[in-house]
Amino acid sequence: MDNSAVIADSSPADVESCCRAAAAATAELADLAAWPLKRRAGLLRSIAEVLDAHTAELAGLADEETSLGSGRLTGEVGRTTWQLRLLADVIEDGGFAEIIIDHALAAEGARARPDLRRMLVPIGPVAVYAAANFPFAFSVAGGDTAAALAAGCPVVVKAHPGHPRTSQRTADLVQQACRDAGAPVGTFALVQGFEAGRRLVTDPRIRAAAFTGSQRGGRALFNLAVSRPDPIPFYGELGSINPVFVTAAAVTARGPEIAAGFVASVTLGNGQFCTKPGLLFLPAGHGLDDALATAISSVPPAPMLTPEISDGFSSGTRDIAAIGAVRVLGAAEGPAAPRLYVTTAADVAQHSRLAEECFGPSSVVAEYRYDEELVEAAGAVPGSLAAAIHAEPDDEKLVRALLASLQSRAGRIIWNGWPTGVAVTWAMHHGGPWPATTASIHTSVGPTAIRRFLVPVTFQDVPADLLPDVLQDANPVGLRRRVDGK
Repeated sequence: MDNSAVIADSSPADVESCCRAAAAATAELADLAAWPLKRRAGLLRSIAEVLDAHTAELAGLADEETSLGSGRLTGEVGRTTWQLRLLADVIEDGGFAEIIIDHALAAEGARARPDLRRMLVPIGPVAVYAAANFPFAFSVAGGDTAAALAAGCPVVVKAHPGHPRTSQRTADLVQQACRDAGAPVGTFALVQGFEAGRRLVTDPRIRAAAFTGSQRGGRALFNLAVSRPDPIPFYGELGSINPVFVTAAAVTARGPEIAAGFVASVTLGNGQFCTKPGLLFLPAGHGLDDALATAISSVPPAPMLTPEISDGFSSGTRDIAAIGAVRVLGAAEGPAAPRLYVTTAADVAQHSRLAEECFGPSSVVAEYRYDEELVEAAGAVPGSLAAAIHAEPDDEKLVRALLASLQSRAGRIIWNGWPTGVAVTWAMHHGGPWPATTASIHTSVGPTAIRRFLVPVTFQDVPADLLPDVLQDANPVGLRRRVDGK
């Protein structure tokens, strides 16, 4: 169906109204950030509860718009509400605020200092740009929205055009939860349409933005964010090649298993995951062509999420196939048929298109001649969200060299596994160097994602009765703090 015909685009006045209300929600006495942490946590849990109560409705609506299947979408609603509850626990704990107190010292010399008290405070209204491939977990009430609300920031979400009705219904439920919790008007809002997205990131009341999507779209919004008269942080998750490095010993030990696992990861979600492995390095003479071709040919074509994504996949695969040094494995009939392209590591180094993301069910297999060439490839691949190494115990020297290179090329390194699948935990880092993200020091998944929407403030020699409660010596809220270095 033509989703664009169902929900009207937001007008410039709509966007302006949402941003004005979000700014008002940060005003003194109506400030979401001034709520006790337990109350803010309660808001996140209330949102989770209302979404859980409407899981079947939401999953059904999203399936109509995306054809992702009710089973997967039901699980995704559960993941979304799980991360809301996890972040509620995190903010109740209070450690996220990084409260530090250094009492004044009258000693002479270098140790003398004034009274200094530091904490993290909300950055202000946040713009969130929803993803196409996860209508819930990375969309209206997904990780970016949850993290911003947990930080105490009002949120204005720009819906993805691939699932506008799902986005609107989810937003209605989030707004209901906000009203029931007594949240300030403007705590949460939704806008629709391409032009609304441009206006949102340039509105002077928006203080940060988070995006999940294509490199082209993310770079355009990033440029707008940093070219404002008052530039703002833009946390974009963009394209990622997510390379996989396989040693000769691993091929000998379990080559067919690796081939099957690789194809399953490439085609998971019809290849429309940001963590899809787009580049597989195998030793020359690996003997896995038949296994790879059989596995990829057994996966039937499936619908792409949007016509734009389908067109991008067709264009990307044409570009790869046009490179003379490439041969095709498992090219089934149909424009969205899964396929693999085989070339050499030397050709990947020569043709940059072979190491760029092609969003959809395709990947490049690059054959290397010797271990040193594999290590060189690890140091030359574009920045990625994840990278994987398949190796055996006797590969220790080679693996150490690969790890040394990949630490600066990927945000997550997987051992004998695949990059698809991102756990929502404290230790998760879902980020990486450009072009994977625009801010490699931050994650968009897990509790530390909150840090993107907080800024540090130090109070120097401020009278105790004027300090925030959490910075007073009495610590009436009872939060964990670092005091005089301990």
